[in-house]
Amino acid sequence: GICNAEKRGKRQVQVRPNSKVVIKFLQVMQKNGYIGDLEIIDDHRAGKVVVDLVGRINKCGVISPRFDVCLGDIEQLASNILPSRQFGHLVLPTTYGIMPHEEARRKHTGGKILGFFF
Repeated sequence: GICNAEKRGKRQVQVRPNSKVVIKFLQVMQKNGYIGDLEIIDDHRAGKVVVDLVGRINKCGVISPRFDVCLGDIEQLASNILPSRQFGHLVLPTTYGIMPHEEARRKHTGGKILGFFF
């Protein structure tokens, strides 16, 4: 729902159900300045996250099934999914935690592919 809210020009969006993966993914987006604050609401069920939008996301999505990506394939995948080399991020869960593909490349590790945003 983040994309839709962003397209409508909303300031906030609620993401549910919440999970560790969702939070990590959102933290990566936050680190890169695509979204503002995260507020995690624990309702003793699955939980929700309220995300402040800053109007920077063009598209975000999840890639399912989570394909394995080895180091050499990261470039290729990035060029397939992202609009240009300069921008956009793939999110990979690696042994070092969930991170954008540039960081995975710096750490010299592959992983699965979780999703993307740009």
